[in-house]
Amino acid sequence: MPRSKRSKLVSLTKVVKKTKEQKSALMQELQENSEKWRYCWLFEVGSMRNAHLKTVRKLWKDSARIFFGRGAVMAKALGITAEEEHRPGIHKLAKQIKGQVGVLFTDTPPQEVIDWFVDFKQPDFARAGNIASRTVILPVGPVMRHHSDPPEPFPHNEEPQLRKLGLATSLNKGVPTLTNAHELCKKGKPLTGEQAQLLKLIGHRMVAFRVGLIARWDAETGEVEQIEGPGALTPEERIGTVIGEEDEGAMSE
Repeated sequence: MPRSKRSKLVSLTKVVKKTKEQKSALMQELQENSEKWRYCWLFEVGSMRNAHLKTVRKLWKDSARIFFGRGAVMAKALGITAEEEHRPGIHKLAKQIKGQVGVLFTDTPPQEVIDWFVDFKQPDFARAGNIASRTVILPVGPVMRHHSDPPEPFPHNEEPQLRKLGLATSLNKGVPTLTNAHELCKKGKPLTGEQAQLLKLIGHRMVAFRVGLIARWDAETGEVEQIEGPGALTPEERIGTVIGEEDEGAMSE
């Protein structure tokens, strides 16, 4: 019997590949920007969030041009060898374009760029796999949401979800309540999906989006300088930028 067309499996995750024309246009745009601006910065991101990267683009739109992703295309456009490089010396930066990194073209003085990115941190909720920056213990009594000041208890209709995520709650006068203290997460331990979801529901931010600078190319000298110290990401930030308990209040302002 012939196979029914109705039983055909259709993938909903198919990604449309970039055409050769689109890649060529991107390469041309990168090369044009390398001729327009004095500096080209290579950067990486800790706790990647598209919304926060869009904020960075918006804040720099009048004084810089940012490209993120498609590393192989960016590297090829700039040239990864001295023979292929589009501008003198830029191959020393292009050959470092690997993984999830981006480039930023600007005329802004280097120290201003470094200072800006050191200060720019956006608190966010951790995801599964991030490392807990502190131990969170939910006390006996109503389960509170910290999205507002002062915190408020969860509504009764969210009690089933809290139980599903691992909290032994019961309704007390219509309020989800704990009869025993519950250790939600432990400092230094990776978060499970349930723990990450609970932290988000309760309002505890444990990570921060931050842009780390890797290297800078100078069109006037053709030299590439590696960035170390405050402008760069730490190893911990690369796997999920962690904010301490003392930083959470200041960063959420």
